[in-house]
Amino acid sequence: MASQFDAAGESIPTATLAVRGVVALVLALVGNGLLLGVVRAADLVASIQQLSVGPVALFTVLGVLGATLVFGLLTRRSDRPDRTFMGVAAAVLLLSFGPDYWVLQNEPGATVGAVLVLMVMHVVVAAASVVALTDRFSPIAR
Repeated sequence: MASQFDAAGESIPTATLAVRGVVALVLALVGNGLLLGVVRAADLVASIQQLSVGPVALFTVLGVLGATLVFGLLTRRSDRPDRTFMGVAAAVLLLSFGPDYWVLQNEPGATVGAVLVLMVMHVVVAAASVVALTDRFSPIAR
């Protein structure tokens, strides 16, 4: 079944994009907040700066904001924005693991477990963005 955005040049209304972006942000912040809370409460991994509330919240917001802007652009430029966005999101997700690897190699006290938690947080942001922004999954109509 074709997406309702499959027609070239058909873009998502700005208000709808904003609502979907807020939904993505809430999903990502709640998901990463719960993950961080569980990891810290159970003392599952080493305590590193990157696994504190400030950096997690900041990079979650930046990730969702970037995803929302890219999705909005794709609805204006792509014949198949949902499909294109999912490909871009997958590629960006893989690239986002690079800085985590750098943390493992260069941050004193960083452990494989702590870096894996950071990587899972990237997956949470990507999944929340795909679910909330794309027409395939979002319950928010155009």
